[in-house]
Amino acid sequence: METADLTHHISRRFNEDLERVRSKVLSMGGFVEQQLQKAVNALIDGDSALGEAVALEDSKVNNMEVSIDEECSRILATRAPAAGDLRVIVAIIKTITDLERIGDEAEKIGYIASRLATMERPADKYREIKHLGRVVSQMVHSALDAFARMDADSALNVARQDRQVDEEYESIQRQTITFMLEDPRSIRRALDMMWVVRSLERIGDHAKNIGEYVIYMVHGKDVRHTSLDDVERELRARHAAGGGT
Repeated sequence: METADLTHHISRRFNEDLERVRSKVLSMGGFVEQQLQKAVNALIDGDSALGEAVALEDSKVNNMEVSIDEECSRILATRAPAAGDLRVIVAIIKTITDLERIGDEAEKIGYIASRLATMERPADKYREIKHLGRVVSQMVHSALDAFARMDADSALNVARQDRQVDEEYESIQRQTITFMLEDPRSIRRALDMMWVVRSLERIGDHAKNIGEYVIYMVHGKDVRHTSLDDVERELRARHAAGGGT
């Protein structure tokens, strides 16, 4: 009986540790999401101060990553989690790495936005970039929501959106190259635009990664090198069989 009580006590303490870490991940994700939105807004609005502020706040993202990583290491060392809980810790460590990299890309966009604010904005006010930024921001938001709810189906939908991001990225790249050929004076701005859309495309990749970690947490399956159609078929089969890990 004493052993059972001790096991229950350890399990409850472990769950508290796990919830605290998951909460920290969501706080980090929320901050990174804001950084991304501010960076894109700084570009579109020609707001140099906002772009600089985003770039300078990247250190906060780095500090959050280090703090969560240390907490995960402590849990691994002191709690010896079982298979399912171990998966959650591994997925969290991977997730914060991708969140930190999203922060890095937002920092790049912030610096570029600050520089471009000194130039006259184009007539379309970066319409395509504004749209791509909205799509990518929604991907990050949805990936974090799937993480919070441990929702593998929503996570799969996030991964599927990455294809749209890749297509828009390639389309904007082609347009930008055309502008450079037509007007050599636009080359400096065009190159900066290519860096921005490249950063947005990479953020989409990181959001997709987070979605894949959610599927791993829920089902114990690494789907990073599996076609999305195959993943969807397997998830349907699991639902039909009554779920489970």
